[in-house]
Amino acid sequence: MGKKILMICGDFCEDYETMVPFQALQAVGHTVHAVCPDKKAGDVIATAIHDFEGHQTYSEKRGHNFALNASFADVRAADYDALVIPGGRGPEYLRMNDAVVAMVRHFFDTDKPVAAICHGAQLLAGARVLEGRLCSAYPACRAEVELAGGRYADIAIDAAVTDRNLVSAPAWPAHPAWIAQFLAVLGTRITH
Repeated sequence: MGKKILMICGDFCEDYETMVPFQALQAVGHTVHAVCPDKKAGDVIATAIHDFEGHQTYSEKRGHNFALNASFADVRAADYDALVIPGGRGPEYLRMNDAVVAMVRHFFDTDKPVAAICHGAQLLAGARVLEGRLCSAYPACRAEVELAGGRYADIAIDAAVTDRNLVSAPAWPAHPAWIAQFLAVLGTRITH
């Protein structure tokens, strides 16, 4: 039976890190509700495309509009089995929203599966849920992980790491590993 998964988004979340897990989790039978504070089902968020083009950090370009399929005001974290946090610019300001922080804390307080990628660690740090946890993130977010009491997982850009209920990865090149590990934590079995 599919799980009910909450995805907390914000304007300029990373395009791939929003769209790919949203679609992939639905493709294997899960229900995913993508929400954003102050927005309702049918509203859109703007996404950003982060690319690795040989500079000292990623480049950023305007991505697609991503349509939300649930209303933030109607969401109760207790109604969901798991949480997904995309990276990009969204987590930077979402971590300042008390309702978002309370939702994130719920998933850790109840040991429900959480998948965070790239800058998603900024939201985890802001929610103060990283104490003693192993967490990967975009390398520039290492300081947030460590200042929040977490242990930064310095892994390859296409790798992921699981620490109990938390599955994390550095950036979108890790989607195959990140989504596979999250599916394992969810108890999802795919057979061929």
